[in-house]
Amino acid sequence: MNQPALSSFIWSVADLLRGDYKQSDYGKVILPFTVLRRLDCVLEATKPAVLAEFAKQQKAGLNPELFLLREAGQDFYNTSPLDMKKLMGDQDHIGENLYAYIQAFSPAVRDIFERFDFFTQIDRLAKAKLLYQVTEKFSNIDLHPEAVSNSQMGLVFEELIRKFAEISNETAGEHFTPREVIRLMVNLLFIEDDEVLSKSGVVRTIYDPTAGTGGMLSIAGEYLEEHNPEARLSMFGQELNDESYAICKADMLIKGQDVANIVAGNTLSDDGHPARKFDYMLSNPPFGVEWKKVEKEIRKEYEAQGYNGRFGPGLPRVSDGSLLFLLHLISKMRPAVDGGSRFGIVLNGSPLFTGGAGSGESEIRRYVLENDLVEAIIGLPTDMFYNTGISTYVWILSNRKPSQRKGLVQLIDASGLWRKMRKSLGSKRKEMSDEQIAEVTRLFGGFVESEQDGKPISRIFRNEDFGYRTITVERPLRDAAGKIVLGEKGKQKGKPQPDSSLRDTENVPLAQDVESYFKREVLPHAPDAWIDHDKTKVGYEIPFNRHFYVFQPPRPLAEIDADLRHCTDRILAMIVGLSA
Repeated sequence: MNQPALSSFIWSVADLLRGDYKQSDYGKVILPFTVLRRLDCVLEATKPAVLAEFAKQQKAGLNPELFLLREAGQDFYNTSPLDMKKLMGDQDHIGENLYAYIQAFSPAVRDIFERFDFFTQIDRLAKAKLLYQVTEKFSNIDLHPEAVSNSQMGLVFEELIRKFAEISNETAGEHFTPREVIRLMVNLLFIEDDEVLSKSGVVRTIYDPTAGTGGMLSIAGEYLEEHNPEARLSMFGQELNDESYAICKADMLIKGQDVANIVAGNTLSDDGHPARKFDYMLSNPPFGVEWKKVEKEIRKEYEAQGYNGRFGPGLPRVSDGSLLFLLHLISKMRPAVDGGSRFGIVLNGSPLFTGGAGSGESEIRRYVLENDLVEAIIGLPTDMFYNTGISTYVWILSNRKPSQRKGLVQLIDASGLWRKMRKSLGSKRKEMSDEQIAEVTRLFGGFVESEQDGKPISRIFRNEDFGYRTITVERPLRDAAGKIVLGEKGKQKGKPQPDSSLRDTENVPLAQDVESYFKREVLPHAPDAWIDHDKTKVGYEIPFNRHFYVFQPPRPLAEIDADLRHCTDRILAMIVGLSA
């Protein structure tokens, strides 16, 4: 069954719920039932062996868990003689039988259904006399991995969540990232390590602090398996939304990952992996979401621990917490002496330039650039995400840069590399083809400046090219007669007093000498000015679009005049025609 048909089938369950459920509540039924049927199908073949082993170990009085896991061939099992097909044989007791069936799963699976608050929905469906019909609907669909691959299943979950989010007027993009964006990020993450990752028996760790339904972790795993079946990627994550967490955990369980590595909760206020460092990391944190709810905990860590904590470089404004995730990922980097780390994070345009010198945002940019952590920033096409049409950027950071990248940052403008989707999905109207993803990967891997159709598409800068000093330019205070007012005491005694109304600031690039700039740009216009060096601040910004701007000269005036005369003549001719 192809993915659209599968999604359509599952979505048809909504027809049963209509009237008894609000549209915004459909997902509370459909998502956990889809997970339940998937797990049911996965365990189908080994069910008889598991039940026989369970009876044997019970009789022997032994803890059966390890034996059951071995017989199931999975990291989970179910000890009930029931399955979803057998549940259909007793319509009068469907509620209690379904409850008993779920309770017979191993603890990790029970936690998944508790996160879904599934038992509440079972009771609600039973009261509406819908429980048997809904269960029957799902018992008739084959969700075995041989029929529906893990990758395909992930797409099904994502489409369902997107539909439910649209109905509920929620933010779909908080739950998952478009697959082609993840594929691009994974390519960029691994491309410089192909030689290492091709070795037999290699084991690496990957982490997503905003795991959603686990799409980023899954695609990274698929990439490595495709390139080296002998390699193993241990996956770690944390997710705030209970439904997304439950789906992610179920997906990881079926893939044979250690689900204890997937933690529920708020990454910023309650780090679920406090002592861990990782080889690779990926994240798509929510754009422009305020962090006021966790401000107390974050400020406490910032003030008490400084650079020993996660947020030492600075705190961004409360209205947008995306840079906090950037700092969190930096804190999770394996030390360079132990092999180092590389990570990719999706951010909107704000972290590139918001905040002047000395602000939290500027200090964070200053930290990552002065510590030579930024490898590249890739500008994506607009309308790529399900919940927003704004410009987005992929940042690639590493503390183990190859020698040719040291001290440098590559900017890639991929905003023109897209194709129109046949059907829009929410705000997503564009997608990147495999060829376009390969083109960006090639530009990154080649690490050269490049043009396309006469426009720059890849540019390379020194870290310090993004830095500047903000100098404060003072002018003297004058009395009514125009005489300069001098200070009468303290350090200012005998010195001209500054006029705050004439005070100004200038941004001087780090590469330029401040005094030379001042003499050249300021003194010719204000000979009485001076710099208050005590107020000088260093700032960093990355004016991405400015570096790819190509000046388009206006059309010649004669050409414009000719067009205007042509339009005027047409209008006069029409007037004459109307008057005739």
